[in-house]
Amino acid sequence: MDVHVRYEGDDDPEKCTARKLARFDLAELHRSDRATPPGIVLNPHAERALSPADAATARESGLVALDCSWESAGEKRFSLGGDHRALPYLVAANPVNFGRPMRLTTVEALAAALVILGDRDHAERLLEKFTWGETFLELNAEPLRRYAACSDSAEVVAVQGEYLDR
Repeated sequence: MDVHVRYEGDDDPEKCTARKLARFDLAELHRSDRATPPGIVLNPHAERALSPADAATARESGLVALDCSWESAGEKRFSLGGDHRALPYLVAANPVNFGRPMRLTTVEALAAALVILGDRDHAERLLEKFTWGETFLELNAEPLRRYAACSDSAEVVAVQGEYLDR
């Protein structure tokens, strides 16, 4: 599955997981909406949740993450083509936001999506470049397993609801 990142460049370059993925040729960075290929776009403002039903499209067209700072994430407006999907409830393992729900780095978002889409090996290859990468999969083992077993977005939202109710 091709991995792309719509890269805004407004994070600390030393902590930017998208840049690190690009250095290892694990993701391709795009600096404009027009240059970013359509595919399954991981967008926290999307109306539908990512589910295994999106796997065929992601294999065919690629997986795209949005990379911008959390401070400006609500203000940014991306006009990317493709099918926009939101990730369900997960907890960050990165050192900046450890334990905080839904504050994932770009690599955490991509890895979560890959697991949900049935490509755990690819997710592990991305995360192995980070000392805390395996911790992300351990912290989220149960929800990722359950999301990956769903058949569609509605089921993913139902499972997510169980975690949000806790």
